[in-house]
Amino acid sequence: MNNASRPIGIFDSGVGGLTVMHAVVQKMPHEDIIYFGDTAHLPYGDKSASTIQHRCKKIIRFLLAQHCKCILVACNSASAAAYDFLYPQVSQQALFMSVIEPMVDYLSTHYHNQTIGLIGTQQTVHSQVFAKKLAALSNGLRLKSLATPLLVPLIEEQYGTENQIIDTILAGYLNKNILQDIQALILACTHYPLLKPRIEHFYQQKLPVLDAASITADALQASLTAHRLSNLQQTQGSQQFYVSDLTAAFVKMANYFFGEPVVLQKLLL
Repeated sequence: MNNASRPIGIFDSGVGGLTVMHAVVQKMPHEDIIYFGDTAHLPYGDKSASTIQHRCKKIIRFLLAQHCKCILVACNSASAAAYDFLYPQVSQQALFMSVIEPMVDYLSTHYHNQTIGLIGTQQTVHSQVFAKKLAALSNGLRLKSLATPLLVPLIEEQYGTENQIIDTILAGYLNKNILQDIQALILACTHYPLLKPRIEHFYQQKLPVLDAASITADALQASLTAHRLSNLQQTQGSQQFYVSDLTAAFVKMANYFFGEPVVLQKLLL
C-alpha cells in the first residue's frame, strides 16, 4: 500500500463528526475513510480535558494501526482539549488536523476588525482556544462566545423531528445579550451544522453562519495535495464506521448522510 492510497481517519464523540465526514466524501470521493464515533462516552463537551485526552489517545492509536495517512479530529471539544497536547507525537506518524485551525485560518482571510459570535460546548468555550488563536492573528477580530450545552443532546435525540423544542432552546441562546451586534456566527461544534438552516432562519438569512465541515474539508484537501498524499485513483472510495456503542441516533444520522444503511462495527477501546 503506497502512502496516497492509505485511508483518512476521522473521529468524534458521536454523530457530529459525520457532518465533517460527509463534506470530505463530497469533496474527495476517491478517498477511503475510517470513521470512529466514541458513542459510549459522548458528549465530550462536559468532560475534563484529561478525560478527553485519554479517549483521544486510544482512538488515535487504533486509527494509526489502520495505517491512516491523516487523522482528523472532527470534534471541537476534542480539538480544544487534546489537539495541541497530542500533536508532537501524532504528527510524526501521520498528517494530524483539527477542525479549529481551518476555521481560524478562514477567519484570518475573510474577517478583519469585526465582532464574531461563537456557540459551542462548555469545553470548547471555557478553553478559550478560539479566543487565544484569534488574538494571535492581530487583525482586530473580537470574539463573543457562549456555551450552549443543551444543543448536542437535543441533536443526538431529536434531530429530524417536527417538535419545537430545539427551535425554542436555540432562540433562547441566540437572543442572549452576549451574541448581539455580531457580524458572523461560528458554529464551534460539529453537531451544529445540522441546525444551520434553523439558525440562518433565526437571523433571517442576514448573518453569515460559519460551520467547520466544508471549511475543514477544503483545508484537508489542500493539505493532502501539498504533501502529495491525495488518492488519484478514479475508483469510488470506501467508508468504514466504527463506534464504541451501537446507538439508534448514530444509525439514523449515518443513514441520513450517506443515503443508505451503513454497516457499523462496535469496537471497545
